[in-house]
Amino acid sequence: MLCPFCREKDTSVVDSRPTEDGTAIRRRRLCTCNGGMRFTTFERVQHRELSVIKKNGRRVPFDREKLAKSFFTALKKRPTDQDTIERVVTKISRELEEIGQSEVQSSVIGKKVMEALKVLDKIAYIRFASVYTNFKEVGEFGEYIDELDGKPRKI
Repeated sequence: MLCPFCREKDTSVVDSRPTEDGTAIRRRRLCTCNGGMRFTTFERVQHRELSVIKKNGRRVPFDREKLAKSFFTALKKRPTDQDTIERVVTKISRELEEIGQSEVQSSVIGKKVMEALKVLDKIAYIRFASVYTNFKEVGEFGEYIDELDGKPRKI
């Protein structure tokens, strides 16, 4: 494994343990260079190549890191820890793999993110919804907020 700091090829594993949900192994590594930098890697089973069908019909490979970035962006400066986000990203990734198809619509992924954020953090949910649904006017924010508060939706 290459050291992300100095690109040294010679690194050693200091500690290995399964993640909380048991779907990956977390490894703490030590670079053998002069700095002795430490870094973490994750080892996961890759079931199959999954493609995402975008709204415009283009197909791109599923990128777990892009999914995680969506959560980190929506939850920026919110009281949610990184482990919780990793668990949710792993759960969604696993659900997508369990569908049993090699292609999935981007809208399916977006809906799963929305559902997860609605439970995790309502502010992050509104942030993500504003980009995902492409709000055109202020009233659309109100509709989503009313939905979160349990008020009937305006028609």
